[in-house]
Amino acid sequence: MRAVVQRVSEASVTITGQVRGAIQKGLVVLLAMEEADTPEDIEWLSGKILRLRIFPDDNGVMNRSVQEAGGDVLLISQFTLFASTKKGNRPSYTRAARPEIAIPLYRAFSHRLTEVLGKSVRSGEFGADMKVSLVNDGPVTIVIDSKSRE
Repeated sequence: MRAVVQRVSEASVTITGQVRGAIQKGLVVLLAMEEADTPEDIEWLSGKILRLRIFPDDNGVMNRSVQEAGGDVLLISQFTLFASTKKGNRPSYTRAARPEIAIPLYRAFSHRLTEVLGKSVRSGEFGADMKVSLVNDGPVTIVIDSKSRE
């Protein structure tokens, strides 16, 4: 699994002209799955994201997690995170999991985030044409891969 995590002051996802999910302060998580992903990847990556200390404490130091900051999470599926441009200019997405593998992993990941966060995670719709709007706060953007553990 690969995630791009952005600290935001606000964010939303719109599908066919309707807002499907919106948050104020929190994290936007763009998530891609590959066929080799397992429940262990879900556990590790969801925990890593929710424990990231990227929100300011009382001294302005990035020392609080999204939970400690009282933030929310907007989760968006994005298979293009596994794009390969090695062979020319047209990206290949063969490393990304097919929908029959990716959808259950995405749902399990969303469920795990909700469980650990203790509140509902907003999300887009897997495979939909989505418009994501956000105000990156900082800016803070972090890429995490469950296979390389970084």
